[in-house]
Amino acid sequence: MVFETYTLSNGIRLIHRPVKANVAHCGIILNTGSRDEKEDEWGIAHFIEHVVFKGTTKRKAYHILSRMEDVGGELNAYTTKEETCVYTTFLDKDYKRALELISDITFNSVFPEKELEKEKEVILDEINSYKDSPSELIFDDFEELIFKKDPIGRNILGTPKHIKAFKRDDILNFIRNNYHTDQMVISSVGNIPFKKLVKMVEKYFGGIAENIRVDKRKKPNSYKPRTQTLVKNTYQRHCVLGNVAYDANDDRRIPLSLLTNILGGPGMNSRLNLSLREKHGLAYNIEANYTPYADTGVFSIYFGTDKGYLDKCLNLIHKEMDLLCTKKLGPGQLTKAKNQMIGQIAISSENNENLMLNVGKSFLLYNRVDSLEEIYQKVESITAEQLIEVANEILNKDRLTTLMYK
Repeated sequence: MVFETYTLSNGIRLIHRPVKANVAHCGIILNTGSRDEKEDEWGIAHFIEHVVFKGTTKRKAYHILSRMEDVGGELNAYTTKEETCVYTTFLDKDYKRALELISDITFNSVFPEKELEKEKEVILDEINSYKDSPSELIFDDFEELIFKKDPIGRNILGTPKHIKAFKRDDILNFIRNNYHTDQMVISSVGNIPFKKLVKMVEKYFGGIAENIRVDKRKKPNSYKPRTQTLVKNTYQRHCVLGNVAYDANDDRRIPLSLLTNILGGPGMNSRLNLSLREKHGLAYNIEANYTPYADTGVFSIYFGTDKGYLDKCLNLIHKEMDLLCTKKLGPGQLTKAKNQMIGQIAISSENNENLMLNVGKSFLLYNRVDSLEEIYQKVESITAEQLIEVANEILNKDRLTTLMYK
């Protein structure tokens, strides 16, 4: 894969992947999210993601929403614990329109008080709808449990109390303190000459005042395993168990990713799916996940089951984890697991929107992007001994936190 890069004088970086396609994708990714909020700002990063669409110095909300829609494009945004992103999909002839709009809503939003109050109601409804989805809510409660009293453990949406209290000045203060130009990447995948793209980016982003990050994020507090049961009015029993894990700069994140895939990845042949669902018929949804953050990470296993099967499911999960901790994968098993992961990576890279977002995040964190061949080589180099070592560290029964909804 060929990637072209450029850095503006204010520190904003550009990365572009040229492709022969009529549809293009681009976005701006900021290295700031909910973990950068102060306690009285809980939920403001996500709130800003909503209200940047409510008007700029040159556009009202309707004109923002119609700008890409009028030419068949799509405009979207998301917030995570460490990122904020505004991105769009469009025909390649509309690059200028897309970049100008992204710049306008990211840097020229005016946040009218009337619109803020209206959007608060939308977010309060989003919070309430989330509470109706225990299979999603439990992940937030789990991270709050393992990152006790730490900003990274707080959910992204905030609380009704915090949302209702936000004022325009709170938004402007958060942006001023956290939207750093050296922590921004414009990512693009599309059919456009790079020199032409650079010229557009300079026009719409080059005049943004430099704002360099000085302070570093505070590393989460030391981890202590916990077990907690919460009473919820649900038919199913929901459970997450897991551990803190390797951060985004730790080389062991790749063996852990492979281990997670073997144990409960998206394939129907994952060990947990074969055991709990196919062999015993105890769970419809069983999955393992690994999320690396800048200075920590989270490994987790989630399942939902009938109230009478909770303990049996936990016993089967611990059995599969124990096997990975004690029984080394044979050459055939290891090769099969690697081939499956490589295939998943290759298929995912065919989606150009996913590629644009993944490339942008990689460039934001590492200031580089590994080629597919380099990624494949890293997967191929994983040994059975490394997997045993990682399993004994992350899947260690004495290190696991368990959260149950009963």
